[in-house]
Amino acid sequence: MLPSSGRLHRHSGKPITLAALGWMFLRIACTSFGGFMTMVSAVQNTVVERRKLLSDRDVLDGLSLASVLPGPIAINVVAYLGYRLRGVAGAAVSVIAAVLPACVLMILLAIAYFRWGQVPAVGKVFMGMTPAVAAVVAAAAWRMCCTAATGVREGLQAAGAVLAMLAFTGAYVTPCVMLVSAVTGCFMFGASARRESVAASAIKPVLNDKPDSLPQVPASHIINHLLALATPTSMASLASLEPLMLTKLFYVFAGLSMAMFGGGYVFVPMLQQAMVEGYGWVTRQEFVDAVALGQITPGPVVISATFIGLKVAGISGALAATAGMFAPPAALMVLCARLLSGVGESPWVKAALRGVRAATAGMVCVAAVEIGKSAAPSWPSVVLFLSMLIAQLRYRIEAVWLIPVAGLAGWLVY
Repeated sequence: MLPSSGRLHRHSGKPITLAALGWMFLRIACTSFGGFMTMVSAVQNTVVERRKLLSDRDVLDGLSLASVLPGPIAINVVAYLGYRLRGVAGAAVSVIAAVLPACVLMILLAIAYFRWGQVPAVGKVFMGMTPAVAAVVAAAAWRMCCTAATGVREGLQAAGAVLAMLAFTGAYVTPCVMLVSAVTGCFMFGASARRESVAASAIKPVLNDKPDSLPQVPASHIINHLLALATPTSMASLASLEPLMLTKLFYVFAGLSMAMFGGGYVFVPMLQQAMVEGYGWVTRQEFVDAVALGQITPGPVVISATFIGLKVAGISGALAATAGMFAPPAALMVLCARLLSGVGESPWVKAALRGVRAATAGMVCVAAVEIGKSAAPSWPSVVLFLSMLIAQLRYRIEAVWLIPVAGLAGWLVY
């Protein structure tokens, strides 16, 4: 069983308290604008270089495992490191602290949006933001294509994903595309992945971390401990709303989050299909605006789930949707950190991910097109889109600065 003090961190000789752990990740989250790698970099700087709580190798192990599993990568890395430092309780505290700033800010922005969003001046701001969001997603798609679709076979995977996403609609299209891509990836790249694995094993030193270096915690205890902090029934007491809707919100977003591989931008088409076309909880324009607001909050872009939950069931709905989005992947991350520490080295997993990454690039291209359809059909929208795209690809300006500038331009131009 896990000692009450959790796992001692490897460098200082005594455990960090849960309060200090939460405060550390809370401060990191408040400044993590600009995508998941921003948060991962800030975590590495604080946990490894400044506090010397863990090693670079621990952060890399967490990032590798998070890249294989579903859910937001940065938050999964936080869950892994929190678990390494203080066990299951540390993972829960770390995840809550990492999500809290973005959740609170999104709730405030969503309340303001639904109260004043129909004011003409505010509407003009969002008209400027829409092409900027499309440019942000298009830039992400370009980078992914350059990385994941470099060969003919990868290009075929990406093109197949684009055609499937354009030809079919429904909440299950994206998971089906990813499943097919994983299977075809095993067939296309399995042989080369096995050869690479054999070659790497001949020259790579054996890792000296033993399986028992992590806390001995039953799998059921890991899941129950993490999810108990965010169950919809416990949040139902926060408001007089019907618990059934909160439960539905939690499980809908939990199901979606467990099918999200490759980062937040991959989640955009899946979320749009489910929320706009499947459940009708938001309109297409509200969805695009939710993504835009997610770009100007710290933390992951999937915090837009908070926006949708707020519209459906108020603040309690926002909390239920947020818990559904982040808690299940974090629980799975902690479970796999204990049980499946070597999954990232499997040649079959590597081959499947190679196919999934290529398909992911194509899916993100479709997401950029879908968001662009919501932009006002005018020359200012084209100018904003191109200028924002160039600003990211050529000058590498972060989205957190571009989205407000585009909003200001929309207010002045439209």
